[in-house]
Amino acid sequence: MFTAATVQMVINFVFLLRVLPPVQSKLSVDCYSKSCPNFAKIIQDVVLEKQLAIPTTATGALRLFFHDCVVGGCDASLLLSSTAFNKAERDHEVNKALPGDAFDLVIHAKTKLELACPGTISCSDILLEATRDLVSMVGGPYYPIRLGRKDSFVSHAADVEGHIALPNMTITKIIDIFAAKGFNVQEMVALTRAHTIGFTHCSEFANGIFNFSKNSQINPSLYAKGLRKVCKEHKNDPTMAAFNDPMTPGKFHNSYFINLQRDVSLLASDQAMAFDKRTKPFVDLYAKDQNAFFQAFAHAMEKVSVLGVKTGNKGEVRRKCDSPNSLPAAN
Repeated sequence: MFTAATVQMVINFVFLLRVLPPVQSKLSVDCYSKSCPNFAKIIQDVVLEKQLAIPTTATGALRLFFHDCVVGGCDASLLLSSTAFNKAERDHEVNKALPGDAFDLVIHAKTKLELACPGTISCSDILLEATRDLVSMVGGPYYPIRLGRKDSFVSHAADVEGHIALPNMTITKIIDIFAAKGFNVQEMVALTRAHTIGFTHCSEFANGIFNFSKNSQINPSLYAKGLRKVCKEHKNDPTMAAFNDPMTPGKFHNSYFINLQRDVSLLASDQAMAFDKRTKPFVDLYAKDQNAFFQAFAHAMEKVSVLGVKTGNKGEVRRKCDSPNSLPAAN
């Protein structure tokens, strides 16, 4: 018997299929059913092994997924390494804190898939499938991933600027960034839920806990006082971090929104959502109704997954995820 949430996810999926542009409609959930029938099983095995060994893998993969897809589309451009002639996206300042375990996850899966189905599976498809499996593994919703996209040929750090929401941005600025990519406020609020699993480096929220003023977006609460103790040496040790959800850091559920209502949040931009009149209704809805949140999150993740899709000669299936099949000539 299907649950109401599952039925709604299917309805959302069918709706997305009907409105997809021609390039995106070339994707399909069973793209590799004949060319690589063990694709899903191989991804699941790699994901399970990695998550059990390193519980922060799920949050790392989610961050990698978002940072890749919002800059030029889901094309694994973030996985490409810099060269002597080009600074790649992964070396932009905003991406330097992305965990290496997430990159390792994709590379490990790619190695196994190249042995099973050489030259068939793109790195971008691997990242999307692995992220979805990890979200589901830590308690989140399972949603369909359409496959068959290609990897980008290039990656430029200069392309990152202005596409990724930062902790010190205002709610209006963040709404504008999401709107430019076709996401409404409700979808933006749902997608920020990814912050609840894993951790955030102290440097990303230190200003809100050490330089508090009456105009700050974070309360001078006991939680903030505790964070000041955790992060007191963050300037000397840039690796210092705190869990995004202090109670259940590895569990994907709606507690993130409940925490926002209680002023328990690391990031000022997240906490502001509990008070801004444009975002507060959705924070309150998701805090009391996890099914509503899961439906919204699954739908939004599907929308993210079809941003800037590359097919045909617009991309390639890389043999190695960190380098294109042929290096572009130096300028």
